[in-house]
Amino acid sequence: MSALQTQPDVSFIIAAYKASDTIVAAIDSALSQDNVSLEVIVVDDCSPDDMRAVVHAVAQRDPRVKLIALDDNRGPGGARNAGIDAAQGRWIAVLDSDDVIYPDRTVQMIGRAEKANADIAVDNLDVVYSDGRARETMFEPAFLEAKAYLTLEDFIRSNIVFKSTFNFGYMKPMFRRSFLNDNGLRFRPELRIGEDYLLLASALASGGSCVIEPMPGYVYHVRQGSISRVLEIHHVDAMIEADQNFLREFTLLPAATDAQAERTRSLIEARHFLMLVDSIKRRSVGETVKIALRDPIALKHLRMPISIRLQKLRNTLLPSSLSPATPSRN
Repeated sequence: MSALQTQPDVSFIIAAYKASDTIVAAIDSALSQDNVSLEVIVVDDCSPDDMRAVVHAVAQRDPRVKLIALDDNRGPGGARNAGIDAAQGRWIAVLDSDDVIYPDRTVQMIGRAEKANADIAVDNLDVVYSDGRARETMFEPAFLEAKAYLTLEDFIRSNIVFKSTFNFGYMKPMFRRSFLNDNGLRFRPELRIGEDYLLLASALASGGSCVIEPMPGYVYHVRQGSISRVLEIHHVDAMIEADQNFLREFTLLPAATDAQAERTRSLIEARHFLMLVDSIKRRSVGETVKIALRDPIALKHLRMPISIRLQKLRNTLLPSSLSPATPSRN
């Protein structure tokens, strides 16, 4: 970055917790972006490992890396907010601490967004498995090329539980920083699951135009035994409450309103299904019957083995920690 150019093109925000074994690869992939000026802000979410020392060592060799060390654990949303608040770039890009990006990703996304005068950009993803399976691209590039823009209706519909669809919730958006600040948009720190979904939904509901880069620029890693979050009923309750707040805050167009109503019904159905599974595990026949009578739709999911159905449920609601949402049939 020249002396005259004091504002970076992009600020990478990496919220990290117990990521000392993957954080350097994530940082280096951000530093290796072609033809853009940048800063990398790593937010240590009160991690108990030696990650702070690891990041500090990287910062010693490259001043574009900055470390924010939190004194309390704020969760992914709160940690990312601390990074966004400190960012100076024209664009904000979120990068998970165990993922990497290709060198031309940022210039491609910013170029596409600025050509369209858009405030948000998303792109395709490559998926890498730790168990030796071949790398695969999450979405067909031709499918994304035909869409060109991500609408709020499409985004909500792709996040309806149990529905056979593409889940755009896996995409890692890039935002104009001025757009986030002008609209008061941040992650909801009280949400420990679903915070990514709600920020992008809120940005789209605020009138943000979102272009789609069809080629993969983000490399999403699926590691065996790396699932640290278990989906529980209170997580779904928090998402239902967050969606209710979302509807109170924004006025949606009819198509998006219909999609949101379907998503709400699916979250309630997911809640009843988790209650049903819990009652079966506890061998509470009376409670199982009561739940089944209250919501027969939840009962239909038992036609598929519970383990498979739970995995499909987790894949919809936990895109940042579980396996990718490839197209599937119920």
